[in-house]
Amino acid sequence: MSLQPDTAAARGRGPRAALLLAAFALCAAFLFAGFVALGTWQVQRRAWKLDLIARVEQRVHASPTAAPPPSQWPQINAASDEYRHVFVSGIFLHDKETLVQASTTLGAGFWVMTPLQLSDGSAILVNRGFVPPEARDGTTRRATEVPGTATVSGLIRMSEPNGGFLRHNDSAKHRWYSRDVQAIARDVGLPQVVPYFLDADAAAPGSEPTDSPVGGLTVVSFHNSHVVYALTWYALALMVAGGAAYVLRLEWRLRHPAA
Repeated sequence: MSLQPDTAAARGRGPRAALLLAAFALCAAFLFAGFVALGTWQVQRRAWKLDLIARVEQRVHASPTAAPPPSQWPQINAASDEYRHVFVSGIFLHDKETLVQASTTLGAGFWVMTPLQLSDGSAILVNRGFVPPEARDGTTRRATEVPGTATVSGLIRMSEPNGGFLRHNDSAKHRWYSRDVQAIARDVGLPQVVPYFLDADAAAPGSEPTDSPVGGLTVVSFHNSHVVYALTWYALALMVAGGAAYVLRLEWRLRHPAA
């Protein structure tokens, strides 16, 4: 009588001890349950992410409303408020603008972060838009700076502390790689600043000089690979189950050679 492949591979040894086999089965069951739980968690995360994307899309395309008053600042957070479409009025402090390195669909250059002084004396940093390297010197853009009270609409964005990817902000050298609200406010001497900044909307065609900062370049993007992660965890669970079944079948045949 010919031997099955798995039985032939086990020739020369007897069945493993029951205690060892029980420990193996327990470990396999633990791994299987863990991988299934991780896969299910990713499915739940995907549902949460899709709901978040839908809410953000609704915020972005809604008509602008008045910016939150100071009494609401402590409650502002990314989950509830980022990308809200708001408007605010004040006077631009162009002499306190800060340039933050940017990479956009228009190429590499800078975001122009300009404080807008509000009627209560506080200020909000407004990302007026993108300028190329040749326009980084503010003196070349004086004609685009409208004096007096201005009303700005845009999207609420959360502060970006510390710096960009592998690059730290250096206020001493005026090198900024992220829009860190508190750090920029300290650098330009703003005593009271709104805890978020505003990404200004794009200007209506023909309403501003062509060399003005280009607004409306906010990229609303969310990493959503939860389906891939879920399938990976579930596949690992199936591999554990298949491996455990193979070992247990082999052990059973070693104990029941007649079968």
